[in-house]
Amino acid sequence: MAAYSLSIVGVLVLCFLSILLAVHSGSSKGRAGALSGPVLPADDDNLLYRIDRAHMNAVEALTPFVVPAVLAVMVGIRPATLAALVWVYIAIRLIHVAVYLRGGNAAKGGSVRTFLYVSGALVTIILIATTTVAAIH
Repeated sequence: MAAYSLSIVGVLVLCFLSILLAVHSGSSKGRAGALSGPVLPADDDNLLYRIDRAHMNAVEALTPFVVPAVLAVMVGIRPATLAALVWVYIAIRLIHVAVYLRGGNAAKGGSVRTFLYVSGALVTIILIATTTVAAIH
């Protein structure tokens, strides 16, 4: 398992990011006097909405990436390959969160944020494909 330590730490970073964003979202709602649940108006110009959506995006993206990452360890993907995929994905997610929380035109759909989301999805697809190939052979 030591060979996979970079990947394991990376997966834990993704989990921790989700928790940090949950705390940030909840505390932001509390300071604003907002109720738990969806934030209205659902508008990218609303900081509280962007904080909540950043958290939800992290949660939504976590399982489809972490499950194949764990399976990759189980089927014996090369540790360096898995670590590279995990840390590229982390970098994409962190940039995505930073861009979205900052707001402005880059945070609106159809721009930088969308490019980052699609890039993360492609890394996930590569991970799934690599894990599938390793599982079959």
